[in-house]
Amino acid sequence: MPLSLIPIRKQHMLFHMKTTMIIDDGVMARLRQEAAKQGRPMSELVESALRRFLQRPRTTAELPDLPSFDGGGAIVDVSDRDALYQAMEAR
Repeated sequence: MPLSLIPIRKQHMLFHMKTTMIIDDGVMARLRQEAAKQGRPMSELVESALRRFLQRPRTTAELPDLPSFDGGGAIVDVSDRDALYQAMEAR
């Protein structure tokens, strides 16, 4: 292609990347419907949704404390092999 036919935008260079994604059939059907309803390309809707998702503030939910239980204490000292065997034979 001759250089004179290549559009050049010095102020705002645009870069686009094509990619392949696996999208659930139901989600794809809704995307097609919404694109038709808005008169916009599906790729524009996907890009818009991804931008909003990536720009949202990241919140970290505080996790609840893990439960703890009183196990009633040790039955046997696990470092004492003989005591361990006696405890296992008693059961």
